[in-house]
Order: sequence, then C-alpha cells, then structure tokens
Amino acid sequence: MLRFFTPALPAPRPRTVLLAGAGGFLAIALLALLTDQLAVSLLIAPFGASCVLLFAAPAAPLSQPVNVIGGHFVATLTGLLMHAWLPPTWWGMALAVGGAIALMVVLRVTHPPAGADPLVVFATAPGFGFLFIPVLAGSVILVGVALLFHRLNGTDYPTAAR
Repeated sequence: MLRFFTPALPAPRPRTVLLAGAGGFLAIALLALLTDQLAVSLLIAPFGASCVLLFAAPAAPLSQPVNVIGGHFVATLTGLLMHAWLPPTWWGMALAVGGAIALMVVLRVTHPPAGADPLVVFATAPGFGFLFIPVLAGSVILVGVALLFHRLNGTDYPTAAR
C-alpha cells in the first residue's frame, strides 16, 4: 500500500526544477503578452499542461513538436466537428474526448493536454477559426519557445526519433 504513495520519479536536481518553471513561465508569459498586444487570444487552459511536458519532460515522446502541435490540432478539430453535429450533453462531450484520443493515437500525435481541447470547445462554443487562433498559432509558439529555450540551456529537444 505504501508503494501507491511513493513518487515514481527520482528527485530532480535544483537546476531541472528551475529550468522547468522558468520555461513554463516564459512560454505562457509570451502568449499572454501577445494576447494583450495583438488583442487576439492565444491562450487556452490546456497550454498550461502542455508547458509541463515541454519544460519538465522535454525528452518524452508526447512532448515532441509533432505531438504538441498535431495533438492540439487534431483534438480541437475533433471537438469542433463533434460540437457541430452533437448536442452539448455529457455523452456528446465524452464522445468528442474519446474520438480525439482515438484519432491522436492512430495518427501518432498523442499529446495528453490536448485531450482537454474538445471540452474547451463544448464549454465555449467557438467558431472554426478557433482551430487556427488560438490553437494552432498558440501551439506553434509554445513549441518555438521550447526549441529556443532548450537550445540555450543545452537540452536535447526535440529528441531524435526512436
């Protein structure tokens, strides 16, 4: 029973902790600043979770650029299509999330934070432009920040295909 409460990850080095937090801060700060300056929203809640993967686990397969950008794109498109065809009910939302997960898996662009994108779509009922701004533009900016941030810190990102 105690194993259930034992952290699965080894204790991180202080540098790792600071870099992970700093990367997430910079990425979201840039999106928020651009949102203010351009008067166009580039932020959605799942981007905060994407930052966890991009900056705390950059070597993970689910953190790679194609997964971040492709996962958000596929999941949001699925949510938008399902929202257009289905009523905003519990089963409509569940079907949209399940469908998004299945499509991300089959297309090999799985990105766990993107699983929330259909819920954002059902909660806010945006138009199809939402797919491009904020989702596509925001995810591309997040990956761009991660690429630059990791390059400056000597972290291998993106990782080579295995």
